Amino acid sequence: MKCTDDIEARDLEEMTINIDPIQAGGRLTADAMKAIIAWGDGYSVCDNCRKPFRLDYIEKPPINVFHDDLAAFVGMDEARVVPGARRGFQAVAGTYVQKGDPVMLTGLSHYTEFLAVENTGGVPLEIPKDEHNIIRAEAAAEKLEEAVRTFGRPPVLLFLDQVDYQYGNLHEVKEIARVAHQYDVPVLLNGAYTVGILPVDGKALGVDFVVGSGHKSMAAPAPSGVLATTAERADEVFRTTKIRGDVTGRTFGLKEVEMMGCTLMGVTLMGMMASFPHVRERVDHWEEHLANGKVFVDALAAIDGTVIKSEMPRRHTLTRVDTTASFDRVAETHKKRGFFLSSALKKKGIVGVIPGATKVWKFNTYGLSRAQVEYLAAAYQEIAEENGLSVSA
Repeated sequence: MKCTDDIEARDLEEMTINIDPIQAGGRLTADAMKAIIAWGDGYSVCDNCRKPFRLDYIEKPPINVFHDDLAAFVGMDEARVVPGARRGFQAVAGTYVQKGDPVMLTGLSHYTEFLAVENTGGVPLEIPKDEHNIIRAEAAAEKLEEAVRTFGRPPVLLFLDQVDYQYGNLHEVKEIARVAHQYDVPVLLNGAYTVGILPVDGKALGVDFVVGSGHKSMAAPAPSGVLATTAERADEVFRTTKIRGDVTGRTFGLKEVEMMGCTLMGVTLMGMMASFPHVRERVDHWEEHLANGKVFVDALAAIDGTVIKSEMPRRHTLTRVDTTASFDRVAETHKKRGFFLSSALKKKGIVGVIPGATKVWKFNTYGLSRAQVEYLAAAYQEIAEENGLSVSA
């Protein structure tokens, strides 16, 4: 089947089990699919835009209510939709960081957080991870002190991933936020792998900003996301324009500077809104998803030579695994080399692992049923045994 002569229809989610780490939480709901068809035109949501001509004021469809619901969903006071988590990072960095300012990140921060800092001319300072690949409050306190000694002042902002993209590990958010606030450093929580997946309460965690990814974890089309903040910071990051044209004298009302006026004008927003009731409900079933993921983790760990590199026991479904001493050992002599594994998996209807990867790789089982993860577990163990690897009971 094809959409056009050059564009094939994508049936990956319908025809296979997909364990790609970045795609698990972004699978669209049926309601989102319908919304995409109905609201696919570029400026479709602007049909009923009236003064003050801003996205979060539109009442039909109820985009204004959706913004309030988003803020409540992550335990914050105000929220805006943005074109992906990275634009949320950029908006906050653009508000607080100037050239030469120290900015705190971590040794596991996503590259887009670094780019947000670079875009402003800030100086990145990394909190190191510990031997278990966890970011600890003690390390944050030491790095803050180091920043004060080096720059004569604390960092102007701290980026902190709740769950990092490399290991899928949970970090000491609440404790680090408490330390940062002792230095009056605002904290941005990167919830790209948590908002829409598990319950997130920004105020309970003590952070100033919560950023989420619609297309990564909220069953929404790309690019979409959310930036939420406390009432104390809202007037800063959501500040309205003050500029005036020198010839025409034009001003631009309540347009927000960091939002560049409006953000998600059509299909991305409506898909995000259509999925939201499902997303709001599914976070209450997080423990079930986590338990399903552990079935596969345990099955992999039972293959001789396989090492789970993420923290154990698992507290997230995104996991990093090292199969250098198992599947990569097979690859050394197999006629397909490293591609033997992805080839064998494809025959069993499993995709999402980078073809040729048999050393260190990642997967995400979020959203799979118990039957699917049991099939996944059996498939990997069967491939292992077929290639001479032992599997413990």
